[in-house]
Amino acid sequence: MRAEQEAARGLLPALGPVQLVLLGVGCIIGAGIFVITGSAAAQYAGPAVVISFLLAALACACVGLCYAELAAMSQESGGAYSYTRDALGPLLGWLVGWNLIMEYLGAAAFVAVGWSGYLTALFATLGMPLPHELSAAPLAVKDGALVATGAIINLPAIFIVGLVTFLAVIGVRRSAWANTAVVITKVAVILVVIAVGAFHVNPDQWTPFVPANTGEFGHYGITGVLRAAAVVFIAYIGFDAVATTALEARNPQRDVPIGILGSLVVCTVLYIGMALVLTGIVPYAELNVPHPVALAVERMGPSWVWLESLVSLGAVAGLTSVALVLLLAQPRVFYAMAQHGIMPAIFGKVHKTWRTPHVGTLITGGAAMVLASLFPIDLLAELVSIGTLVAFMAVSASVLVLRRTRPDVPRPFRTPLVPIIPVISILTCAGLMYYLPGDTWARLVIWLALGLIVYFFRRNKAKA
Repeated sequence: MRAEQEAARGLLPALGPVQLVLLGVGCIIGAGIFVITGSAAAQYAGPAVVISFLLAALACACVGLCYAELAAMSQESGGAYSYTRDALGPLLGWLVGWNLIMEYLGAAAFVAVGWSGYLTALFATLGMPLPHELSAAPLAVKDGALVATGAIINLPAIFIVGLVTFLAVIGVRRSAWANTAVVITKVAVILVVIAVGAFHVNPDQWTPFVPANTGEFGHYGITGVLRAAAVVFIAYIGFDAVATTALEARNPQRDVPIGILGSLVVCTVLYIGMALVLTGIVPYAELNVPHPVALAVERMGPSWVWLESLVSLGAVAGLTSVALVLLLAQPRVFYAMAQHGIMPAIFGKVHKTWRTPHVGTLITGGAAMVLASLFPIDLLAELVSIGTLVAFMAVSASVLVLRRTRPDVPRPFRTPLVPIIPVISILTCAGLMYYLPGDTWARLVIWLALGLIVYFFRRNKAKA
């Protein structure tokens, strides 16, 4: 049966549970551990950012459990798009898939811009600074409008997107091995920082563990811990990309849930360990910098200065694997859409030798290059957040709907405590969306309106 599906669909089932866990870790561990940990501690929660990471992990686990049930049931690629289409119908499925386009393209560009920043910092520490005009975004957001920065183009961002696009085209097995090597590198760097930093922790820095609220909602105290949880929730985005590789898993019913939940567990442990070390070495109020991990290493003393370059190297490696997994995921959403006839058939073409959706991958990589070469990281981050949360809500709702409409379908993995877990997922995502800026909502509405136009145009064209 599996061989027949492979022959019919064209994609190569080459991924086992370890590779899927590493794909998830590759996509989750990136800017979150190297940047967000420090800013969330400084601005909202203090040392209690550890609790915030744990709360965010529990919320993500609820979403992940919903993903795991649907991934175990499904025989399609496309992740949240395919699940929602099965449960809620073609129109809502399309809108979720349309949001995934915004999520993955925006995330790939966001990561590429971050990669460029860390690479620039690494070259600077080596005494070889890159010219600002060729290594920064030419546009920035000021007072809600795009303004020129004086830069011409972000060439390092273009380079990394081009590199990972090439890896994604030449085969999922090769991409998985490349991702494994990069993930091992960045996790090793993180573990070294945690292990060395543990001997430099001053427990007095953790007192008070929950700083007193300043009188402003969300600025320390319990409300600060909760707001920080909302902020660091975004750091866990990426486990959903594992679900898009279902057709390339050797045993998707078993291995995809392992990949989703296993990557969440690994990343939660690493996030909490790094948060404890950072807040134990540097006073939490001083961590609101673009490079909090490097700052902590600097505070360890001059004998550890060599570790700063290693941190930058780990960040570069970490963001490389994130970009790779994102550019593996997006073309597979396009592939699933093409199978259903709502995207042009060219997105469903599979390379005869490499067995990858190569045309969709090249188009995705080209679009990500344009975004990464021009736009600032904060604008791209907002697009990623709201698109992802919409997809998470839809997946959680799909579990509830399919339990009622298709109760007899075999479920090799079942989400526990239904309907409680899916409802918690939906409410959590809705709450996080509520706190996003108004202009982010405006962009979502415009994007969805454009998606509706494309959907009805494609449907009417198919009928004709």
